[in-house]
Amino acid sequence: MDYRIGHSHDTHKFGENRKLILGGVKIDYHLGLVGHSDADCVLHVVCESILGALGLGDIGSHFADTDPKYKDMDSSYFVIEARRLMESHGYDINNMDITIYIEKPILRPYIGKIKLNIAKLLEVEEDVINVKATRGEGLGFIGRGEGVSAECVVLLKSANIK
Repeated sequence: MDYRIGHSHDTHKFGENRKLILGGVKIDYHLGLVGHSDADCVLHVVCESILGALGLGDIGSHFADTDPKYKDMDSSYFVIEARRLMESHGYDINNMDITIYIEKPILRPYIGKIKLNIAKLLEVEEDVINVKATRGEGLGFIGRGEGVSAECVVLLKSANIK
């Protein structure tokens, strides 16, 4: 196959005494996300969308949230491992589009840093990655400020295509 598409969605709730990390970037906020690892739902969807495009299951089948070695782990590790799998299967990233659903805090000041960090982790040019954030407009758990969701779509291309 020359091209493969992957998609992922992840949600984490806010909690006390946790850092808010999105896309590998620490966000200044009084709440953080709850999860087994650092709960970075942005990096989780980046990883899982690549795994999905390769037909290799989901993030939990590779990095189980019941495994103590992943407790409080930096989610950059998951993305780097997904990149290695992608490369070993003979694929490169054509482009990636990420949406973050969050009411507060406003992410506009952080979007460039998130995009740059993801590009570095994946060893691609920044223009291959798109990151955007949107609010819940007061509706649902996002709008009530109870948590964060993220989605990612990735298009992989055979490493033989230039």
